[in-house]
Amino acid sequence: MNRVDIAEVWTSSTYSQGNGGECIQWAPEHAQATGVVLVRDSKNPNGPRLALTANSWAGLVNVARNSDV
Repeated sequence: MNRVDIAEVWTSSTYSQGNGGECIQWAPEHAQATGVVLVRDSKNPNGPRLALTANSWAGLVNVARNSDV
């Protein structure tokens, strides 16, 4: 499997309710292979993506877990 293939395996947030609402997806296999965590909006899979370091990803997850939104 090359890196292009790896980047196309996306996982939905565990906070997703499966209704296509406010959800992000990330590419865990890409993160494991490259150290870069790709993140996208599930409603716009062909739109822009964030490329985060592992520390930045951990910070984003921490904010989401502790948010009242």
